[in-house]
This record gives sequence, C-alpha cells and structure tokens, in this order.
Amino acid sequence: MRRFSQRNSLVTLSEINVTPLLDLAFVLLIIFIITTPVLDQSIDLKLPVGGSPRRSASVQDLVLAEVGRDGVYYFKGLKVGDVGALEAALVREYRRNSNMVVQLRADREGPYKLPVGIIEAAQRNGITRFNLMTEQGKRR
Repeated sequence: MRRFSQRNSLVTLSEINVTPLLDLAFVLLIIFIITTPVLDQSIDLKLPVGGSPRRSASVQDLVLAEVGRDGVYYFKGLKVGDVGALEAALVREYRRNSNMVVQLRADREGPYKLPVGIIEAAQRNGITRFNLMTEQGKRR
C-alpha cells in the first residue's frame, strides 16, 4: 500500500511575519526617547529661572555657546577655551549662516562678566540674535 504525503506542509509561506520588525522598531523608539535629553546638554550648569519655552528660530539656525562657572567656554558642546577662541568660532559659523541665533547658556552662580563676554564678542562681529537659556520657573 502506497502512502501519499500531504502537499500542504511543503508549501512555502507567502506572508511576511512583521512581529520581529515591530519589536525592533519599538526598541529603537525607546532608545531614542531615552537618549534625546542626554544629547541636549553638554555641560552641567544651573541655569537661572525664568523665560518662556517658545523658540522663534528654526533648529538649523541655533548655535549653542556655553560658559562654565570656571570661565571655560564651549561652542556646540566642544571646549574652545577662552572668549577669543569662541569669538573666532562664532564668526566662522556666522559667515556660513547669517540667520544664526546664539543660544547662550551660563551658570547662574558664575560671574556676570562671563556670559556678557560672549554677547560683546558676538556683537563686535555683527551677530545680534541671542536666546538666553533659562530653567522653567513657576508661573503665578
């Protein structure tokens, strides 16, 4: 007696299983959600309280300039040293993008002359658009 095998078990699947793809997408989403706030701040500063959360400039026009309590200046998260080196970096960036807005971050407990030095260096070179970064305070 001859037995016949079932042909259905030998047929290949014609559908794509998307479950592993969705798992991967959700893992990547969670990784991006967790790492995005870390990328925003380059040095640890205690910002002054106040200001508004609205941004008037586009993201590609924003340039981050920071100064720590110790007087070390940073440009786009990279240490540049003194205010002269920061001024040169601001001028180079301004030549590439004339719509540049300088986002200024300075420690609230640091000397007042440090963030003012950034503003003066920028204004000497025709850069007049600034965004002074602050922490959100309680509104009354």
